[in-house]
Order: sequence, then structure tokens, then C-alpha cells
Amino acid sequence: MFENIALAFQGIWGHKMRSFLTMLGIIIGIASIITIVSTIKGTNDQIKESLIGSGTNAVTVQLYQDDYPYTFSQWNPMPDNVLPITEETRQQLAEIENVEAVSLFSSRQYDYDIYYGNTSFSGELYGVDRDYFTATGYKLSYGRGFTDDDRAAFRKVAMLDTGAEAVLFGDVSAVGKVLEIGGEPFTIVGVVAKTRSSDFAIETIRDYQMYADTSGGKVFIPLEAWPIVYRFDEPQSVVLKARSTDDMTAIGQQAEDLLTANQISGTSDQGTFSYRSDDLMNQAAQIQEMSNATNNQLLWIAGISLLVGGIGVMNIMLVTVTERTREIGLKKAIGAKKRRVLGQFLTEAAALTSIGGIIGVAAGIALSRLISSVMGTPTAISYPAIGVAVVFSMIIGVIFGMIPAVKAANLNPIDALRRE
Repeated sequence: MFENIALAFQGIWGHKMRSFLTMLGIIIGIASIITIVSTIKGTNDQIKESLIGSGTNAVTVQLYQDDYPYTFSQWNPMPDNVLPITEETRQQLAEIENVEAVSLFSSRQYDYDIYYGNTSFSGELYGVDRDYFTATGYKLSYGRGFTDDDRAAFRKVAMLDTGAEAVLFGDVSAVGKVLEIGGEPFTIVGVVAKTRSSDFAIETIRDYQMYADTSGGKVFIPLEAWPIVYRFDEPQSVVLKARSTDDMTAIGQQAEDLLTANQISGTSDQGTFSYRSDDLMNQAAQIQEMSNATNNQLLWIAGISLLVGGIGVMNIMLVTVTERTREIGLKKAIGAKKRRVLGQFLTEAAALTSIGGIIGVAAGIALSRLISSVMGTPTAISYPAIGVAVVFSMIIGVIFGMIPAVKAANLNPIDALRRE
């Protein structure tokens, strides 16, 4: 085996230019595949990260009426068969495998009951518990957060995100200012910001609808103060922080099943109620699948260059067999068996394509980095793809080297020795 490898490298090195030109098809094919796979992986990772909330791994579970999220308002009465979430249920949610944090919250989308002076704020209002900012990936920018004393005393305090601060106050500090929420004065005590932000490129209307934050910002008050504004307790929504992105779908499904079983009591004349999670991983998979349809076509095109490269290997190996006919005849005359000759030429073909594969991998990585730098396209190197590419190039050498190797092994030693 080692002798065959040494002979293979000796033959390749003895015809450097011919060997390089033979490997060129393999190099181009492997480089193309590595570049395309890296671009696919980078794009898919970006889609996943952007869609799930920039790496916070937060899964939101909320109340649905029939097939639509239930919206609380003065026109929508409280569901008569939905119970408030108890501490026992919250603990059961926390015990779901791979859940790192659980938070309960209430919300109003595009609430027009918020004013600063005569300015109406049309953003979102959230009543949050002590774990909400941790679960959703917010950090304190300045000021302070809600304290246990705030919650115990039902203090009318509020926090803003940076979007709401910019809309209401511009460059002026928001801390200490007073908002009117539902006719009640709330003092702003702090400003929060997302720990990570998405840089997803918005190029189409679909991208805008999916990724753009079109809200005017968010205002947060303690969940304990929520009844001060809306005068009644109401079923909360839940946000769960998953240990990893891949755990989000399973966690969401378990949480929605648990909440629907525990919190929905009987039937209601208002419709069918259930808790459902935002299966963002499934949405990401659907978008990735659409993106991959085009990329898979490119992979097939790149595969054609590998086929051409394999044919080139077979051609040059046939030339090599012809050139070394007397050598083969001499080996067989002194007792070399067919499998020995077969192994020698198969090893040389596999070595030729393996070297081409390794060079192609290096070229593919360099090309993907260059494309990412010049065009801003996200890339992520797939190490399994690299391993598969090198092994695949070796297999190509064996497959396309088989015909020349069999031809060499079947040569009659007398005829081979006579060949000029």
C-alpha cells in the first residue's frame, strides 16, 4: 500500500504540468461546491438568526381565538373559559427540557393610550415580570430596572426601549420624564436595548414585512401595575428562552400543549381558544428551502465540472498505461499479480484527484471569503462539506481510474514486453 502511494506521488511529481492540468477540473469543481455550500450555510444561518430574534432564542406562546392571536381591547371581552397562569403552571414551563428562563407578560400592540404631554405614542405596551428582559435579550442602557419594591408597592414606573426613546424624546434623556398611560402617570426609570441586533439585508417587500421593526418602539411597565391601566387581570402570554436555536420548536410545542391543557376550561361562546407558539424555526426552514432551490441548481452545475474532471483523470491514466506498457509487462513477467498492478494505478488515480480535492477546498474557502468581502454575501465554512469533498474527489479517482487500471492489469506480459 505505502509502496503504491510512493509510486503514485513519484509519477505525479515526474509530470508536474500534466498532473496539474489533469487536476484542474477537480479543483474547479470542488472549489465551486465549497463556495456554494459556504454561501448557502451563511445565508441560512443569517435567516435563522434574523428570524428568531438575533440570537436570543426566545419562543413566544400566546392565546389564540380560532386561528388568530386574541387581541384584548374594550371591544373584545375577557374570554370566560381562559384562566390566569398560576405559579404552578409557570414552574411546569420552567421544567421543560432545555428551557433557561420563563417570563409572563401582557401586551397591547399599537396602543394609543400612551402620551407624553400632547404627543401620542403609537408603539407597543408591555406589562412584564422580573424575568422578561433576561428571556428576551434586553440589557439596561441607563437608568435602573424595576425593583422588587416597585412591584410590591404597585408603583407607576415605566421603562422604554431605545426606539421609543428616540420617537418621544430624540436626543434628550428619558429618565425622570412622566408618561400618561391609560390616564395614569408613569415615571420613566430606565432605558433598555437589545443585546444583539440583526443586520439582515432588507431588499424586497417580503423582507420588509418579515424583518423590519415597524413599531414605534416599546414601553414596559411592571406586570403588577397592569391592572392599574386596564382595570382587570387578563390571561398572560409567555416567553421562554431556549438553550439553543434548535430547541425552540420542541419547547414551543410542549409549552403550547401544557398551557392549552391547564388554562383552557371547557368551551366558550366566543369561539375556540388555545395557546400557540410562534414556530419561527419552521418559518426559517421554509425561507431557507426557497433559497436552497436555486442554490441546488448551482450545485448540480458545479457537479458537472467534477464529471468533466473525472473524465480528464481517466484520459490521462489511459495515456499513462500506454506509456508504461513495458514497465507493466516487466512487473507481470517477474510475478506481479493482477491485483498488484490494479492497486498501483487505482492508487495513482485516487492520489491525483485527492490532491486536486485538497487544493480545491483551499481555493473554495479563499473564494468564499473573497465573495463575502467584495459582495457582502454571508458565508460560513461547512467542515463536514470539506471532508465530504475530499473523500468524494478520491472516489472520483477510483471510479474513473478503474478502466485504465483494469486495462493495465489485463495486459499480457509477453505482448507488453514486445510493445515499443
